[in-house]
Amino acid sequence: MSDLPRKAVTRTAKLAALPLGFAGRATWGLGKRIGGKSAEIVAREVQQRTADQLFKVLGELKGGAMKLGQALSVFESALPEDVAGPYRAALTKLQEAAPPMPTRTVHEVLAERLGEDWRELFTEFEDRPSAAASIGQVHRAVWHDGRDVAVKVQYPGAGEALLSDLTQLSRFARLLGPLVPGMDIKPLITEMRNRVSEELDYALEAQAQQEHATEFANDPDVVIPGVVHQSDQVLVTEWMEGIPLSEIIADGTPEQRDRAGQLLARFLFSGPARTGLLHADPHPGNFRLLPPADAVDSDGSGSDADRPETDSPEEGELGGDPGQWRLGVLDFGTVDRLPGGLPQTIGDALRMALEGDAEGVHAMLREDGFIKESIQLEADAVLAYLLPIIEPAQVEEFTFTRSWLRSQAARIADPRSPAHQLGKQLNLPPSYLLIHRVTLSTIGVLCQLGATVRLRDELESWLPGFLEYAPDAEDAEAGDSAEEWGEESAAAGT
Repeated sequence: MSDLPRKAVTRTAKLAALPLGFAGRATWGLGKRIGGKSAEIVAREVQQRTADQLFKVLGELKGGAMKLGQALSVFESALPEDVAGPYRAALTKLQEAAPPMPTRTVHEVLAERLGEDWRELFTEFEDRPSAAASIGQVHRAVWHDGRDVAVKVQYPGAGEALLSDLTQLSRFARLLGPLVPGMDIKPLITEMRNRVSEELDYALEAQAQQEHATEFANDPDVVIPGVVHQSDQVLVTEWMEGIPLSEIIADGTPEQRDRAGQLLARFLFSGPARTGLLHADPHPGNFRLLPPADAVDSDGSGSDADRPETDSPEEGELGGDPGQWRLGVLDFGTVDRLPGGLPQTIGDALRMALEGDAEGVHAMLREDGFIKESIQLEADAVLAYLLPIIEPAQVEEFTFTRSWLRSQAARIADPRSPAHQLGKQLNLPPSYLLIHRVTLSTIGVLCQLGATVRLRDELESWLPGFLEYAPDAEDAEAGDSAEEWGEESAAAGT
């Protein structure tokens, strides 16, 4: 396959074959059990075969299918380790370059959107794409002023493919449930479908990216590529080097893992406070680990892609003080607009939960619609449900691990668990949907990294309503310092 399959009948047929394959494997599994294999072993064999087929199809189709695969990929940490191994291999393929568009098609899009003389805008243009993602692919080039740039070209027919894929996938979303224990996939697909128009609008993406680039221009920790040029279906940004986060997850040193995790948490919470926007696509393909500013001659910049194939520093070559390594952030095609930053309800509820104020948490969740008026829940039961999930905020530093995430997923996914029963009765207001998904996805990436993170520092600095939480005098003093640091950083724009 060398192009995005655009005929609806072709894409629909491939996706429609998935549930048939699931059913066939279930029959195969029944036969194996009759033949003497244990139900548990057979179930895992079926699960592994299902993963292989699912992610092969999702990766081939790009579009909404690949986008769902990328979203699911950050949750592989929640799976049992003996199952997660084969899943991880299949999921990793979705973070790598997909088959490219034919060069002729790329040139046609560029001529149509930039003009017949588009080559005059560049002194160099690489026809071979450096990376590919769900709705577009990226080419490295040199802009006419000498800057290295990334040229993102949208696949022709990408919008139609996105809508078709997500509509089809939503029809058998429940069959995907076992792939991500404790997560309801249908709302995820619905939310993606509702944001298709934003995802395809490169003008909106350029605006969101430039707002971030301007705000973080002198930041010592976070690097955002500037926007160079934008037109319909074509976005040109500065090029960015660095080690893809997927490589840090696979082979990074402990120092790289911890630094990347800390900066990822910092960006998640500081972004809305500083820009009024929440980057809403936190899968590993959209992040790089970069050397300190004084360790390189210049920065480049990026793409919405899964990884560049040229000139990335090798593992261990970042150099400089590990505490000064920076996080590069790409792809602002999906953002949540939060003019006032993250809602104070989140910080207030989190603080009260950590203080053990069950009644206060219950009242706030009911007031904001997390507990509907028709639902009766015991305040202590709600607090007991929340405390294990917010464990990373209870301590000065927390090591995110796959085993911790698996324990949380198992607790919520087990129908016999009180947490499962209570979770089914909670409601997620529409205004919190994207915030919830981004938070879960970020936790998934932190667990993939196995990073030790001072999460509470970031919460105290950037999350409205949280700072009053001070379990003891020493922590209160640390909180005051973090507040002062946050105020100084926000005022200085650094």
